Amino acid sequence: MGNSGQARPGRRGLLGVVLAATALAVADVSVAMPVATPASADAPATAQDLDRLMTLLAQRQHGHVSFVEEHFLAVLDRPVESSGELLYDAPDRLEKRTLKPKPETVILEHGVITAHRGHRTYVLNLSDYPQIVPLIDSIRATLAGDRASLEHFFKVTLDGSLEHWTLLLLPIDSSVAKSVKQIRIEGVQDAIHTVEIQQADGDRSLLTIGPEVAQ
Repeated sequence: MGNSGQARPGRRGLLGVVLAATALAVADVSVAMPVATPASADAPATAQDLDRLMTLLAQRQHGHVSFVEEHFLAVLDRPVESSGELLYDAPDRLEKRTLKPKPETVILEHGVITAHRGHRTYVLNLSDYPQIVPLIDSIRATLAGDRASLEHFFKVTLDGSLEHWTLLLLPIDSSVAKSVKQIRIEGVQDAIHTVEIQQADGDRSLLTIGPEVAQ
């Protein structure tokens, strides 16, 4: 295993794992629970709507979907695009398989990130990145539908309704705010469409979720 524990994926790689975590929490969830239809599509979301959304997010135990990810960097005229597959197994195993433009696999499990690039494997412990740990833990709170834990690190705002919603997460923890300005998640009922992370340095990432991958 080459360079294991030596070289370390950069901040962008860590944020990519966060994107994967958020996306797989709500990608193609099939939940048999009633969803109230608002009187108007423009009706403001209520605290009860947020609780119901958190309940939906908590249902995902496994996911395997396709994705397209775009990184918008200030130093480049065009976004850097990649695509592949995302896998999630509750409670904390996340795998991001990038197929294009170059094969790469990043796995987050039990607080350890393992990246496979070509013939090399890199391993790092999240405990070595204290500024990232609150962000990862907060996204895990979203996976668990744990509103209280989520609101410990973020100001959480739900716009729209369960028929078409936008979840906006604004960091209130200074260590998170150093890396991330906001996280914006859009979806319809229990299905996510996009996850966008705006970084504090002005760069941003947009993850678009595709259909479930056939087994």
